[in-house]
Amino acid sequence: MNAEQIQEIAPSCSSGWAVRLADEMPRWHISTPQRQAMFLAQCAHESAGFTRFEENLNYSAEALQRTWPSRFPSFAAAAEVARRPEAISNRVYANRLGNGNEASGDGWKYRGRGAIQITGRSNYRRAGLSLGFPLEAYPAEAALPTQGARVACWYWFFHGLNDLADDGDFEGITRRINGGTNGQADRERWLAKACAVIPQ
Repeated sequence: MNAEQIQEIAPSCSSGWAVRLADEMPRWHISTPQRQAMFLAQCAHESAGFTRFEENLNYSAEALQRTWPSRFPSFAAAAEVARRPEAISNRVYANRLGNGNEASGDGWKYRGRGAIQITGRSNYRRAGLSLGFPLEAYPAEAALPTQGARVACWYWFFHGLNDLADDGDFEGITRRINGGTNGQADRERWLAKACAVIPQ
């Protein structure tokens, strides 16, 4: 796997991200064609083709109710924070994933970042400890190539996704990353692109 192949799969991927991912993948045993294709497909979906490395939280009130019905049981509750990404993240991620309450600001500080969209203070802390980098103190680094590529590969390895890739369980990988199967059709399209570039 090399940077040129990654950019062939995702032409909008910057050389910085492509080089760092190509360097990091073997260190985390993302080293077989099937593992590589599935990893890159999932990352490409999560980052809009390696173009967006921070979670988009610019939701309308209606979208908030659809996405987080338990957090926004009424239209009025959703309208209160609609189209205000910082307020939305602080509400929806409060008191979970190791974050403090809504007033703590942790939801915004530890919002989804990187090629796999790591989210929540506890995940930032765990990744930082594993990587020997103070990611909890510098969360924005997860959206930049040097630490971001390491974080994505660590997440994949730490959550046992090499094993699911070996089993051919691409949907299982989606569930482990996403908690459901959101965007599965797009993930499958990226997988087809990756498989066409990486000899299987």
